[in-house]
Amino acid sequence: MIDESSLAEESFRILSVRPSKPPHDAQGSNWHCYVIVQGTNTIHGYRKGNLGVVTNAVEEMVTQLNERRIGKRGRVHLVMPTWKKPQEN
Repeated sequence: MIDESSLAEESFRILSVRPSKPPHDAQGSNWHCYVIVQGTNTIHGYRKGNLGVVTNAVEEMVTQLNERRIGKRGRVHLVMPTWKKPQEN
């Protein structure tokens, strides 16, 4: 059984980004395999590009996953005011 309270406290993080062969049914070169972890959860993925570009993209994914996990802070629920039409005399 997974202890959900410990998962709630643990953030997603990058475990590795390394050069790789293209994934199945993909073409080209300059592929990287990345691994993102959070507790016992593991995400494996592939991305094409140089190491710096791929690392930046994976860092952005991790940031978004963590924001999504804890809720989007700093968002404001805007309510548009209802304007009453001025009465004509």
